[in-house]
Amino acid sequence: MKTAKTFSGGCLVLWVIGSLLLLSSSILASKTFEPVFTPELDVSRAKEAVKVDGHLNDRAWRNASKAVNFVERSPGDKTKPAVETEAYITYDDDHLYVAFFCYDNPADIRATMCQRDQFSGDDAVAVMIDTYGDASWAYEFLVNPYGVQKDRLWSSIAGEDAGFDLIWHSAAQITDSGYQVEIAVPFSSMRFPNKDVQNWRIDFWRDRPRESYNQYSWAAYNRDDQCWVCQWGTIQGIRDVQPGKGLEILPSIIGNQSGTLSNYGTADESFDESEIDGEISLGAKYSISSDLTLEATYNPDFSQIEADAAQIDVNSTIALFYPERRPFFQEGSDIFRTLFNSFYTRTVNDPQFAAKLTGRMNGTSIGFLSALDENTPYMIPMDERSFILNSGKSVTNVLRGTRSVGDDSQLGFIVSDRRFDGGGSGTILALDGDISLSRTLSIDGQFIASHTAEPDDSVATEGLENVLLDDDGTNAAFDGESYWGNAFIARIRRNARAWDFTIDYNQVSETYRTQVGYDPLSDYRNYSVWNSYTVYPEKGLLERINPQLYIARREGFDGTKRWVDVNLSLNNQLRYAQTYVNVSYHTRSEIFRSVEFDDLWDVDLFMGSRLSEKIGYNLHLEYGRGVARNFMVTGDETSAELSLNLKPMDRVIIEPDLSYYRSKDAQTGEELYDGYIMRTRLRYQANKELSLRLVVQYDDFYQRWDIDPLLTYRLSSFSVFYLGSTYDYGNVVDPADREEWKLTSRQFFLKLQYLFQT
Repeated sequence: MKTAKTFSGGCLVLWVIGSLLLLSSSILASKTFEPVFTPELDVSRAKEAVKVDGHLNDRAWRNASKAVNFVERSPGDKTKPAVETEAYITYDDDHLYVAFFCYDNPADIRATMCQRDQFSGDDAVAVMIDTYGDASWAYEFLVNPYGVQKDRLWSSIAGEDAGFDLIWHSAAQITDSGYQVEIAVPFSSMRFPNKDVQNWRIDFWRDRPRESYNQYSWAAYNRDDQCWVCQWGTIQGIRDVQPGKGLEILPSIIGNQSGTLSNYGTADESFDESEIDGEISLGAKYSISSDLTLEATYNPDFSQIEADAAQIDVNSTIALFYPERRPFFQEGSDIFRTLFNSFYTRTVNDPQFAAKLTGRMNGTSIGFLSALDENTPYMIPMDERSFILNSGKSVTNVLRGTRSVGDDSQLGFIVSDRRFDGGGSGTILALDGDISLSRTLSIDGQFIASHTAEPDDSVATEGLENVLLDDDGTNAAFDGESYWGNAFIARIRRNARAWDFTIDYNQVSETYRTQVGYDPLSDYRNYSVWNSYTVYPEKGLLERINPQLYIARREGFDGTKRWVDVNLSLNNQLRYAQTYVNVSYHTRSEIFRSVEFDDLWDVDLFMGSRLSEKIGYNLHLEYGRGVARNFMVTGDETSAELSLNLKPMDRVIIEPDLSYYRSKDAQTGEELYDGYIMRTRLRYQANKELSLRLVVQYDDFYQRWDIDPLLTYRLSSFSVFYLGSTYDYGNVVDPADREEWKLTSRQFFLKLQYLFQT
């Protein structure tokens, strides 16, 4: 017993000494850790070839430049990360090479086998490069632990362009000590100054999602400096390399066959099948110089693009806004973006031919797009609603240019013109700017002048003749009128670690129209103030506490009130399962169609979590009192949206989504609307090349099912084979008022495209 006690006491002493040593070393490490702002790195040329396989055993990495001393930028603020990260960089005549060692417990690593650009919530690394060093735009290359790529183009006006694609190479391996990544970016894919020695801004990032979404970076950031690119590190010493030039040809072979239900419930009912049709689509890209690129497409086919998610529009009086998914219009879209949606690419609906010239050179960006559209939407904006008509063929031209001024300011212009085949036109001329006044304060704005020449086609606008735009007789009918209009926006913004605000004034005149933009309402002036304050608790469940206040008023050009909004919200980020909980209270008064509606309000709850690598959700609940616009009464409204992200295995993702909306007359209790939209997206990735996607959607408001399977074999972001179909089922009614579910339309399609580079 005495021996046992002695042994137990000795263990206790050793445990205490060991704990004190660990504590002291931890304290010493925390004291010696110093974040580095705007770090610098000299890059040397590799003497041997690099094989991009994720193993990092090439001799070239032994002499590569090494970036260490990563800092936690979120949720911590310039603190020491929980795990170590190392980045290496070198180059040869043709490629820039980057490698990462990410130390971690391999059992905790989150990774998804999926198509490029589609991973989310994974562990990942990123290298971000501003090749011109003017903080106006930059490349982003991201890779997850399976080597799946994601690339983006960041710009100071538009932020991140997720539709941007480049040809580059990546591979990764999960190891006993974490994971490692290799990246090779061909210089031929990049744009940079054509000079002997390159000097680029760069940063290396690591995403590590656990209970919190942790982000580590090589460069330390000051949250009171709104120019994040200005705070990147610098690499120098890359010599005698050439930016991209040459010709790319992207031919496509397309086949399709469709069928449509006609004359349902009659003796002539039939499902009309078309002949199998095949055609050729052609795309081309030519790098005129290292800074200037010309792209063109003839007869583009977008059938493989995923159908838009249905939106609830039963209480909306304006045209819906849909994101752009078509590759030709996505790439370079950041150049054309402005504060107003002066170029909404979805207005080029069915192009037979389109061409685009883009350039980025020494702080100047320029873009020119021209398109021949076969079926053109024509938007007529008014003060409380908008109309969409089909105006047939048109020719569209858009010219956009921007110029960087200093490190974080920009001036620009945009000119657009659309000419309709049957007569009529729409033209806008605009100037815009974003000027940095200090590290936290900036001012931006845009002024637009529009000229409209209406088509002379009274049949197209039959029934709209008496819907006036103003008191001088200008109306919405196509009667050949011509008139000028204008739009203006100005904002003062403060972006800092704690206190943010935006003061905004914008207006659109009665006769303003943009036929290539998205401005669905006219004749208004808006005044708004938004305030936000963020608290960062160092301990406890709450990671961030962010109260916000938004106050806005809209009035007509004659000074009459349209509406007044006040919104108070409390946004919280938790240190548990990446959970956020946001609660808001919104009160509103409104005059709609000359009727005043007071005592409008709603309470909203937004919350979501990534409970594990396999389960995530987002939930939105809303209850309140609003205007039922199609009934001209006040309605008690309830809405709910729930979306899930389920990953039962690392190559299967299921994304169900449910949106529900109900409104009852506040006085009588009569039901006004009650319906829902269900949508499920299933993705299976057999390997990096082969994938299957299935979208199933049911719209209860319109009694319609949509089923869209798609098989994809992808060699690169541009060389790909698609095989798919679409099925639309409707609850149709025959002449005897009998309802029956029927296949109303169906299409089979295949597409093979391959990129040739010279």
